[in-house]
Amino acid sequence: MYTQRPMYAIIEDSGTQIMVRKDDVLDIDLRKIPDGTTTLTFGKVLAVGKEDGSVASIGLPYLDKVTVTAEIIGIKRGAKTILNKYSRRKGYRRHKGHRQSYVQVKISDIVL
Repeated sequence: MYTQRPMYAIIEDSGTQIMVRKDDVLDIDLRKIPDGTTTLTFGKVLAVGKEDGSVASIGLPYLDKVTVTAEIIGIKRGAKTILNKYSRRKGYRRHKGHRQSYVQVKISDIVL
């Protein structure tokens, strides 16, 4: 069953723009978080609007006094990305892997 989430916000985090709603769970780039911290606050809010099609508030570049708070769920790692390099007839082979770390958060509130 679809539950209506009437408000959305577009935030900027680590150079990316993310559209969030209340109770969304998303992965953001890993950052240094002090021990005992359970919430994150995003202050760079680009726009806020409602799902019913009413006029959205758009910042130039950010909205003043609008924040999005999120609860930290935990730190997780993404899927492994494998990089292979190969040159035929040269004896050149390289195999390298990378795994990105993320902070998983749940959006708890959009404060106007």
